[in-house]
Amino acid sequence: MLARIAQELYWLGRDLTRAEHTARMLDGAFHADVAGGVGVGAAAGGVAARSGVALSWSGVLAVIGAKPPAPGEGPAEAAAAEAAGHAPPGLLGRREIAPLLTLDTESPASVVSCVQRARERARTLRDVVSTEMWEALNSFYLSLGRYDLEAALATGPYSVYQEVKERCALFWGLLDRTMLRDEARSFLDAGGRIEEADMVLRMLRVTIPAQAEVAGGQSGAATAGELDATHEAEALALLQAVGGFQAFRRHLRRAPTLDRVGRFLLYDGQYPGSVRASLEELRDALETADPAPRQAPPVLRLGRLIAELEMQQRMATGTEPLVGSLGRVQDELELVDCEIDERYFAVAAVAALHFER
Repeated sequence: MLARIAQELYWLGRDLTRAEHTARMLDGAFHADVAGGVGVGAAAGGVAARSGVALSWSGVLAVIGAKPPAPGEGPAEAAAAEAAGHAPPGLLGRREIAPLLTLDTESPASVVSCVQRARERARTLRDVVSTEMWEALNSFYLSLGRYDLEAALATGPYSVYQEVKERCALFWGLLDRTMLRDEARSFLDAGGRIEEADMVLRMLRVTIPAQAEVAGGQSGAATAGELDATHEAEALALLQAVGGFQAFRRHLRRAPTLDRVGRFLLYDGQYPGSVRASLEELRDALETADPAPRQAPPVLRLGRLIAELEMQQRMATGTEPLVGSLGRVQDELELVDCEIDERYFAVAAVAALHFER
């Protein structure tokens, strides 16, 4: 397979997976916003109403890595924003962040931008992907431009994000049913799985350390029962953001806490959305695509990383070891991404440079 084609397939998988996970996190933030509208600690004296929400709007912005919108300047803009229900400058909320990460075509991290890029890549790969996959992605893109998404986001945001999740699931389901299990599918799968692992790691790194700090600051103001109730709501918000609520309930059959949910999303190989499961599928995809997988640096690094996660699952206890391992895993994942680019796509970059000259 040409390196250019493999690279386009890889980034098609990344773009579509990013759109799905962005929609899931925004949906989870909407649920957390509703559940955390009145903080349990407000009546206990001293606990901020929204400080206990694990998946805050600023947290979602940090996970996605998008550039925040410029806040208003001066008292007139601040008063107008307050009258319109917007967050004051420096404290961005739903009305600022949701449109930015959903509709803003100038933001490369928005759902619409990700779908647009994925559709354009698929258009150039119509002889590689199946006809049904192309039709599903093309109709997805056209449906986003057919409706007034800004009005839909204001009146019914859940339906908007549900549509994105269902359309992405349709594409991946058609891949399983209609595409050959060859190198093309392997690179498409690899892009989706590395993006999924990266998004979950980002979410856990943003939310879990912040909540450990919040819990320490709240311990003197709220009772243990109130904190347990708050942290359970935060853990549920994290599960909602990845679509893992029912899987967690069926597998563990215990009350969700931040520590249990964090371990579930990082270590549990039985849940397909966990970091470990995504890394295993990424390794399998690269082994299929690589003619010499035993000498492939990204495959070897992934094998060591998966073995390390298995060992950490048995040894780590408490929240602090989990927090410390998240950064190391993401650092290794970035190295895997660089090695994938060097091993499989470097020829495409050289060819593009030669063509430009």
